[in-house]
Amino acid sequence: MTARLDSLWADRSASKHRLYRLDRDVRTDVCVIGAGIAGLTIARCLREAGHDVVILDRRGVGTGETGRSSAHVSFALDDRLCALEDQHGEEGARRAVESHRAAVDLIERWSGEAAGFTRVDGYLLRAPSSAQDLLEREAEAARRLGVEVHADCVPALRIDGGRALRFPDQARIDPLAYVRGLERTFRDDGGRVFRAEAISVEDGEPCRVVTSEGPHVDCRAVVVCTNVPFHRRVAYHTKQAPYRSFLLAFEAPRDLLPDALFWDSGDPYHYLRWIDGAGDVDLLLIGGADHKVGQRAPDEAPFRELEAWARAHLPGLGALRRSWSGQIIEPVDGLAYIGRDVGARNVYVVTGDSGNGITHGTLAGPLIATLIGGEDHPWRTVYDPSRKQFGREWVKENANVAWQYHDWITPTDAGGVETIARGEGRIVRRGLQLCAVHRDGHGTLHAYSARCPHLGCVVRWNRAERSWDCPCHGSRFEAANGAVLNGPAASGLAAIDPATFGDDEPAE
Repeated sequence: MTARLDSLWADRSASKHRLYRLDRDVRTDVCVIGAGIAGLTIARCLREAGHDVVILDRRGVGTGETGRSSAHVSFALDDRLCALEDQHGEEGARRAVESHRAAVDLIERWSGEAAGFTRVDGYLLRAPSSAQDLLEREAEAARRLGVEVHADCVPALRIDGGRALRFPDQARIDPLAYVRGLERTFRDDGGRVFRAEAISVEDGEPCRVVTSEGPHVDCRAVVVCTNVPFHRRVAYHTKQAPYRSFLLAFEAPRDLLPDALFWDSGDPYHYLRWIDGAGDVDLLLIGGADHKVGQRAPDEAPFRELEAWARAHLPGLGALRRSWSGQIIEPVDGLAYIGRDVGARNVYVVTGDSGNGITHGTLAGPLIATLIGGEDHPWRTVYDPSRKQFGREWVKENANVAWQYHDWITPTDAGGVETIARGEGRIVRRGLQLCAVHRDGHGTLHAYSARCPHLGCVVRWNRAERSWDCPCHGSRFEAANGAVLNGPAASGLAAIDPATFGDDEPAE
């Protein structure tokens, strides 16, 4: 099998349930936008509390970032426990560990056989670029926070001689099979799931969610679980940053590594886990080569870079079976924003997964359900979306975003559309207008405004994934039709008639 850009989980977790389009106005107690792990867990918790719940999703169950996750299910968080203590204090870090541990336990309780929930150890390895005493500091923080940890060694993984910390009782899972099981349980319990694209959220009593095809949902509360909030143009995007992360699945002998989770402390970091294979083939999943969305040099090749790293550190790897990518939202202080939307009365959000989306999305269930029920929750403060962090990381990230707007005055590449090869894309300037122009595999041009409809940044060509990516806030768009792949943009790129370019395709 050749490597492909769609997630391996989609092959293994086929859904037999068809989502019906929302073709009429609906009233309900709570409208949840997004049918990934956060939306479905929240919806199930709300149903168990007696609320009538409607879920809306523009594509289908698990078709966003949940279905592209590596599904490390862990409370030994890869943002470093010692760093969380620095950011949130010992009590805040303790709440974070407590909530992620509870999320792992909840997934185990709700996981059906098809989801393949398996308890495994987790191993943290020190990357050469990290401080020499990192493992010691992390072990001390873990013990203060009540996390079992042991000094260990993974000699087969050639990082820092294999020195590692081992955290027992972590887990792995098939994320798509798991969320499809959540959906079945939710529907069996009277919940409703519709295929519809929400385009606006109105806070009030009642709230209203308007969809792209016209019908709306009136409700007492709305929960926005769309990876990044599409309904807020600024509130969250100054305190979190979007990254692309890349994953490769290799054939590998089972004795190559223990059945465990692995991650290192590099920047960008690497992470590994086993996938139980179909038949006699087991697969080792290796991820990494992260970079900020839209901010990688055009001639860099993240999939090749990651494969080179993998084979250098694990010479026993076999054939590459699959490759894909996902989007990670990194909050400046390492923890997601989960709770009542900033300045809202009856709108709630879940965003900022920080690479721990399976557990962040799961702990959001009991937290949001409790808040909607009118009660407080011990995890509320540590995940409060209104919390503010104005440290060095916040300054660095916002300066980075501001700099990206210089593309409006930067000269574009030389040459017109006639020099764009098949399968490639380029920003072309026409007077004051910047155009995102792509030539598909058949030689047909597709042209769009290069202005991101979110906040006006200039999109850039992503050669590895054949998309237009915004380097400011992480929106991504289809090369062939300009449609939104990843928010926060709520609409696609504005189309331009390619005939106006007078194209003369280059000779092959």
